[in-house]
Amino acid sequence: MKLFPKTFLWLFLPFVAAPVFAQEQDEYDVAANYNKQEVEITMRDGIKLHTTIYSPKDTSREYPILISRTPYSSRPYGEDQFRSKIGPNEYLMKQGNIIVYQDVRGRWMSEGVYDNMRPYIPQKKGKEIDEASDTYDTVEWLVNNVDNNNGKVGVWGISYPGFYSTYSLLDAHPAVKAVSPQASIGDFFFDDFHHNGAYLLSYWRATAVFGYEKNTPSDTTWYSFPELGTKDQYQFFLDAGPLSNLDKYYKEDNVFWQQLKEHPNYDEFWQKRGIVQHLDDIEPAVMIVGGLFDAEDLYGPFNIYETIEKTSDNFNILVMGPWSHGDWARTKERQAIGNVYFGDNISRDYQKEVETLFFNHFLKESGDKNIPLPEAYMYDTGLKKWKEYSAWPPKEAKKKSFYLGEDQELMTTASEGAEEFISDPKKPVPYSEDIKMVFTPRKYMTDDQRFAARRPDVLVYETEVLEEDLTLAGEVLAKLNVATTGTAADWIVKVIDVYPPDAEDTPETQDHLKMSNYHMMVRSEVMRGRFRNSFEKPEPFEPNKKTAVNFQLQDVHHTFKKGHKLQIQVQSTWFPLIDLNPQTYVDNIFKANEEDFQKQTHKVFHDSEIILNVLE
Repeated sequence: MKLFPKTFLWLFLPFVAAPVFAQEQDEYDVAANYNKQEVEITMRDGIKLHTTIYSPKDTSREYPILISRTPYSSRPYGEDQFRSKIGPNEYLMKQGNIIVYQDVRGRWMSEGVYDNMRPYIPQKKGKEIDEASDTYDTVEWLVNNVDNNNGKVGVWGISYPGFYSTYSLLDAHPAVKAVSPQASIGDFFFDDFHHNGAYLLSYWRATAVFGYEKNTPSDTTWYSFPELGTKDQYQFFLDAGPLSNLDKYYKEDNVFWQQLKEHPNYDEFWQKRGIVQHLDDIEPAVMIVGGLFDAEDLYGPFNIYETIEKTSDNFNILVMGPWSHGDWARTKERQAIGNVYFGDNISRDYQKEVETLFFNHFLKESGDKNIPLPEAYMYDTGLKKWKEYSAWPPKEAKKKSFYLGEDQELMTTASEGAEEFISDPKKPVPYSEDIKMVFTPRKYMTDDQRFAARRPDVLVYETEVLEEDLTLAGEVLAKLNVATTGTAADWIVKVIDVYPPDAEDTPETQDHLKMSNYHMMVRSEVMRGRFRNSFEKPEPFEPNKKTAVNFQLQDVHHTFKKGHKLQIQVQSTWFPLIDLNPQTYVDNIFKANEEDFQKQTHKVFHDSEIILNVLE
């Protein structure tokens, strides 16, 4: 049965298929140790959700239930067809747990109609449903109908299943004791397809997965991906021109594409799909997990953790490692993102010593707050080692400002003047040197930025060689003062670690690169300038007027080591990671015309400020 073209499958690996574990797992036979059952669980409105249950054959004791709800299929279908791996990791699989997978409403073998990021209904009446009620009804059935369960339920999932995990915290069933949202979306206007109002064009191909609806169960794909006839995504999207020209690939039957086009602002449609704003008085224990280089879902983990900390008195911790999307569910020995190597067996050790400990404590043991895990378990991506904190951001971290000064200097005091550059939509700055067609972005999060630093439409500011380590721990705030000859513009800020000349290559270093003077991107973000004052009510720039554009870059935990340099890059195009801004104000960029795209001169003033959280 073909679910995804092979090219795309690995990108969904954390959610659709079982992550590949170490060789020792090949010796474990799921079918020899578990019974498999497939059931249709009836929700309160009568819709039946397809649910797969793996129960240990050893019935001499009771087990907790671990459930993952997914839009990516609970395959393989058939009670005689077994996954090669079940559960969050191999340790929880081998120790014995009742493992449950469920196709969410409207996906694969479940009934109903799918709603992308279905809005939460706080006070449901009668047969009103949302993902919280579907989770509740599922758990209620499981604890009352699955033999040998101990009455305790854990929920886990990565990416979209991570979102459903977060959803399970709302109106949580009393049996739900431990939840681990991993790479969870927190608000759909700031994760995945949008970043601060800019459309992530690099996700355009994934629109096929979420946009085509069905109303009957299916064990085969009902959607297809557009055939583009090229492996060069930069040239493809540049040749395509305005977003409206992409309509020929997604017609009106792709509901999600229509939603993206009709709701370019943070209106009620998107606001209702946020989950962060509903996280009040959470009771189950929570472990938020994410990757510090997760190109897809970085906003969610930090904001979900922060919100629960403010609103709830439950056990709530944060784990962020040197991972891209879902890497922690794999056990590749050498952990690297692109060209940057971080260490060996990082994911395996997390699974064994953190994830397994969390679920076992709350589902099999006392379940109190006395568990040997820190409040924040954070990987320092510069020193390349784990650190433990009693709070995140660390309470001892202090704000430190750097200013975008003249002569490409990153200064500690503001100065007068400004730098100018010409931003041409016909020659946008690439987000990567690689020539490829990606399904969703990944590697660029640590990519070498020398190619960008050498362009005239990228401004560069850097410190002298550091005489001592500089550790950043927390958010990065960009407070730009800018001007443009046009009426619209995007602003991209990148935080970069410039390696010393004697930095050595690793096996991961691409053939055309050297780690000598490598410009490692540590954090980056875009702000669509029209949203500088409000995401709900966009507004144009007044040409040539100095204007404040403030925005937050997601948290970092990175030490710029002695001998390195801290660099900031500022630019206005980042293609085709984000779509092209016409640089002429239009009400809806999805409906912009060719003539709206104009070359403009942008100015960045020397009193622009980058505020860092520095751990001394």
